[in-house]
Amino acid sequence: MWSLVQVALLLVGLAVLVLLGALLRPAWSWWATTRAQSGTQPGIRPGTQPGTPSAVAAGPAATPPPEELRARSDDLDRRDRRLTERESRLDLAERELEARARTVSAAEESLTARRAALTDLETERRLVLERTAGLTAVQARAQLVSSIENEAKREAALTVRDLERRARDEGDRRARAIITTVVQRLATEQTTEAVVTTLQLPSDELKGRIIGRDGRNIRAFEQITGVNVIVDETPASVMLSCFDPVRREVGRMTLEHLVLDGRIHPRRIEELYVRSLGEVEQTCLRAGEDAVAQTGLTDLHPELVRLLGTLRFRTSYGQNVLRHLVESASIAAMLAAELGLDPALARRCGLLHDIGKALTHQVEGSHAIVGAELARTHGENPEVVHAIEAHHDEVEPRTVEAVLTQAADAISGGRPGARRESLAAYVQRLERLEEIARSYPGVASVHAMRSGRDVRVMVVPTEIDDLQAQVLARDIAKRVETELTYPGQIRVTVIRETRATETAL
Repeated sequence: MWSLVQVALLLVGLAVLVLLGALLRPAWSWWATTRAQSGTQPGIRPGTQPGTPSAVAAGPAATPPPEELRARSDDLDRRDRRLTERESRLDLAERELEARARTVSAAEESLTARRAALTDLETERRLVLERTAGLTAVQARAQLVSSIENEAKREAALTVRDLERRARDEGDRRARAIITTVVQRLATEQTTEAVVTTLQLPSDELKGRIIGRDGRNIRAFEQITGVNVIVDETPASVMLSCFDPVRREVGRMTLEHLVLDGRIHPRRIEELYVRSLGEVEQTCLRAGEDAVAQTGLTDLHPELVRLLGTLRFRTSYGQNVLRHLVESASIAAMLAAELGLDPALARRCGLLHDIGKALTHQVEGSHAIVGAELARTHGENPEVVHAIEAHHDEVEPRTVEAVLTQAADAISGGRPGARRESLAAYVQRLERLEEIARSYPGVASVHAMRSGRDVRVMVVPTEIDDLQAQVLARDIAKRVETELTYPGQIRVTVIRETRATETAL
């Protein structure tokens, strides 16, 4: 369909052609008449007066024959007819274009009317839908967006749960393989130590000599060594009690020397105490050197080596701290080797992570922060310092070595037989586990199993669906990590069960 501009241009061209034809027609008629008049006098060219020399000179040869004049006249007539026919065709085309222009205008008016009718119909339909649904378009759009958003969240949660399950399964599989390999290569003693030392005596007669006249000897011993002596009815033995393990060891050696010497009096007690103190210092130094040699870290600062040796007499939940450090260093190095990291750096972090326990009875603060400051003071690199201060999450771990130190510490402390736990603390931890799980809505019952390492949470199926059960398990696990201190790991299992029961009569 032609546009109005094209139609207008065509009409203008036709008008120009018609005008040119009208202007050329009188000139053509005049020229034809002139030619006809000049042809009545033979031998005279058009524009030449009869009787002139030029006219006489032209002669009969300058006058065209009648046949040529008729041919020219016929040709002019044919051209005139063709021009007339072309004018007729142009007039017809002009009328057709005008008709088409009117048709196009009518079609445009019809389309405009239809568009307006459709707009009115759409408005009316929306109003009818709003009245039927009782909602405006904005409210309906908000409900639609909300429903789509909820559906998208649910699908995203399902996808995330599936990805988390796959990642957890893969991570558990790889971690289990790595830890199993490390533990199989680890060979350590499973011993439990206490804060009380028992000293065997050759006979019960020595108990009286240890006590002395009016308790003079035992008072002097306790005052000099700072260790309490417990003499009870246990045959041929006394017990030494002290919170400081190094001091308790000095007291044990002092009393042992007194029993072997046989001379028990305050002056001799003081002499043997000084001697035993030097022996214990040498023992601590040798223990630190042995630990350094065993781990291959021979470039430690001498003061750090000495402090490591003092941990030979320190226990944590019944586990010897120095043995725990050597064990953690070996575990961290093997974990780093399995992961393609530097075993030497991980071994250094594992050996020094509890170095602060050597000074916690002298300096205020947690042993992680105290140990980090101690390592920083004695020239350890920042990665080791960060691993020490972050192994109990006082500082957020930022390096892989810090995470490996945490894992090695947990493996060493959580292995069977490594640590003991009092009955009261054990029961309190179980009760706290059940209390945390029971505090969430929709929980029917909670059961702590496997010494508190596995928590089974039964939920009401009508209140919690499968997706909420997954979220509940994650929330309980995160809260247990935040609020409780425990060796190893605790697995939280949320059980949602739906039963349908019918009775056949």
